[in-house]
Amino acid sequence: MKNAAIYGITIGILSGIWILIMHFSGVYAQDSVDESNNMQWMEWVSMLIPAIGLYLGIKSYRDHVSGGKMEFFEGLFEGFKIIIIGGVIAAFFAIVYVQLNINVMNTDYMYRVTAALLIGILFNLAISLILMNKQKHL
Repeated sequence: MKNAAIYGITIGILSGIWILIMHFSGVYAQDSVDESNNMQWMEWVSMLIPAIGLYLGIKSYRDHVSGGKMEFFEGLFEGFKIIIIGGVIAAFFAIVYVQLNINVMNTDYMYRVTAALLIGILFNLAISLILMNKQKHL
């Protein structure tokens, strides 16, 4: 659980910081005015935070905790622990941000939160599949 906590907290804090970076760069303000803004690349870059964090977290679990061998479902379970911890922290940042900046509600902010969850699950499946190196014999 220590491994999941370290990487989950890292993902959550970095995601919270990224929310602030996107706010101060004007991404959310532009959404209400113009749907085709030039800052959309920042949202695509934000997907690197959970992808890299999950990869490093699951790889660290495989290499240091599991003794270099990991089944698919072991990686999947570790990834879900990381996602839950990171998601709770990022959700806290998002809730505080929405409370302090009511103008965000003009945008489709909940769509972004739901999309982030789905992307995290897809990253978890892919990374667990890539990093598994032990198959369970039935």
